[in-house]
Amino acid sequence: MLTSFFSLLIFGCLTGVTTVLFGFGGGFITVPVIYGVLTATARPGADAMHVAVATSAAVMVVNAVVATSAQWRQGRLRSAYLWPLAGFIAIGACAGSFAATLVGGTALRLLFTAYLLVTITDSLLRKGFLSVAHQIPAKSLDRGTTTLGGMGIGLVAAALGVGGSVMTVPLLRRRGLLMAEATAMANPLSVPVAVAGTLVYALAPTAASGAGQFGYVHVPAGAALLVGSLPTIAVMRRVTGRVPDRAHSAAYVVLLLVVLIVMVTMGI
Repeated sequence: MLTSFFSLLIFGCLTGVTTVLFGFGGGFITVPVIYGVLTATARPGADAMHVAVATSAAVMVVNAVVATSAQWRQGRLRSAYLWPLAGFIAIGACAGSFAATLVGGTALRLLFTAYLLVTITDSLLRKGFLSVAHQIPAKSLDRGTTTLGGMGIGLVAAALGVGGSVMTVPLLRRRGLLMAEATAMANPLSVPVAVAGTLVYALAPTAASGAGQFGYVHVPAGAALLVGSLPTIAVMRRVTGRVPDRAHSAAYVVLLLVVLIVMVTMGI
């Protein structure tokens, strides 16, 4: 148990870094880590992925809110890109979270991996992410993107416990925003996903009872991750905006590739 706590603590620090630099809120780091810890400590394999996704959502609530507050004070957020997109993301997130409780753990892991693969491929092959032609002013979001796109983002992100960053960052990037701006706004846009996901997973009637669990949410694992992530967020917010735009976008894709390799290595 002590080894598991320190593992989660260390990865919690990494989660803090990715929250600030990439707007992840923790999902792409915490899901594989929690899944690995639970399976290594002989928790029921059938529930391990659901617990990992649920706990990831709970951690994201805190991380995303803290990071959003810091970025708001630094003037990095653009309200025109946040509302009403966030409202439609919340609608989709409620449906996505509920749907995930009905899907088997193996199917959920495969969907998580497929989602990573599609995102990496899209970022590498489609123009506008690694190298973007910035527009002043940046292009606004049309109604279809805000409504149907927002609900789609919430649906997928909540179902997989990854926040909305891996769809909102490329979306805003291709509208002409700098990487630092796009990743900054990914945190507030992840809040409705994380809140909806946490509530649905915590109250899910299909969740098996377990020590330290509230529904599917594993409270000790989430707490250990937050002990590492919150101080890291406080430190990392000071370096936001100092990373060159091209390097920032490339690092985003590299991190997703690393997570994909980890998930495949774990037997998916």
